[in-house]
Amino acid sequence: MGTGKGATLPGQRQQRQRQPRLRADASRNRERIIDAAREAFVEWGPDVPLDEIARRAGVGNATVYRHFADRRELILQVTLESMRRVTALAEAALTDDGTEPFEALRRFVHRGADERIGSLCPLLADGFDAAAPEVVDTRNRLDTALEDLMARARADGTLRDDVGVGDLMVALAQLTRPLPGLECGVEFDTYVHRHLALFVDGLMNPARSTLSGSAATFETLRRRGT
Repeated sequence: MGTGKGATLPGQRQQRQRQPRLRADASRNRERIIDAAREAFVEWGPDVPLDEIARRAGVGNATVYRHFADRRELILQVTLESMRRVTALAEAALTDDGTEPFEALRRFVHRGADERIGSLCPLLADGFDAAAPEVVDTRNRLDTALEDLMARARADGTLRDDVGVGDLMVALAQLTRPLPGLECGVEFDTYVHRHLALFVDGLMNPARSTLSGSAATFETLRRRGT
């Protein structure tokens, strides 16, 4: 049987069949590396050896460098993934029609805390490009979701009027950042949610105190370099 100009050889067919799987494997490896890096950064900070990240991801060092040019690029992608996950939680809270607005906000705060954004804050100090288009787009999406979530609770009279999105994010960042000398673990998580419950209760209307200054927004935090 001939192999005309347009014919496909058996070896070529096998190669084409393998290509989608290779792409899928590469995508899974990338996801594993990002997940492993996030866990390692939370535990050890931004200077954790890339060898340790590769070990946790179950891949070789070369695979890490094939997906990420350097540590800075890996930190950017880990931070973006964390922001996307927090955004998804806020958007899910908005679509939960069976929950009262303030309870939806409360649920978001506790679920957002599990992302350990406070532990990842030190990653943003070393050459992180806050003006990168991906970062700006993700931050704006998060800002919009949180503004809508808080506006709903404010509209039904359960959220006090003198707090903003920035106040919420500062509290989440501060309360999920381990104290010096304490290891991350189950015990730390218990205190995080305990203290978050106190914080969220303080957001309820009617307010029982007068806050100094003005409500913080994402823009406020960006201007102050927070």
